[in-house]
Amino acid sequence: MEDILRQFSATVALLVEGVAVVLIAYGAAEAFANSVRHFFHRTHDAGWRKALFVRFGIWLLLGLQFALAADIVRSVISPSWNDIGQLAAIALIRTFLNYFLERDLEEAETAEKSN
Repeated sequence: MEDILRQFSATVALLVEGVAVVLIAYGAAEAFANSVRHFFHRTHDAGWRKALFVRFGIWLLLGLQFALAADIVRSVISPSWNDIGQLAAIALIRTFLNYFLERDLEEAETAEKSN
């Protein structure tokens, strides 16, 4: 029974990681397309970089959340102390990135509302 649950959790973790990759890839492609569009059209919109940063940051945050969820699912079934340590390190790094990225997004939105 434990082997079946372990295989199921590995499959779920792989699918969730796949979702994270798709989300981040979509965000990157969208950011690239918007950058290229701005480069060729040369609009005088002063806030295009900030808007691009905020939009891409949202996709990155979502992707990071899914990646962390995949790591948690992967370590659910009888983890070793090494697995727990690695998960803690990964969670700490991703939480750190998530916190500062979200803070930057909030600052960008606050600056946009005050303009």
